[in-house]
Amino acid sequence: MYGSATEITVAANAAGLRDLAERLIGLADPELRDGYHEHLEGGINLEDGSISLILERNEKL
Repeated sequence: MYGSATEITVAANAAGLRDLAERLIGLADPELRDGYHEHLEGGINLEDGSISLILERNEKL
C-alpha cells in the first residue's frame, strides 16, 4: 500500500487480494460488534515498506 494525502493505492497479487477480501468478509460477520477492527502492518502482514492499514467495522456509516 502506498498513498498521498488524498489517495491510497492498494496493490497486491492475486493471493494478497484474496486475503484482503476474506478479511473484509470477516468484518461483515453479524457476530462482530461495532468498532471491531484489524491492524495490518508493513513487514508483518503487509509487504515491507507498506503503510499501515486499519480495517474497521462501523455501523454508523
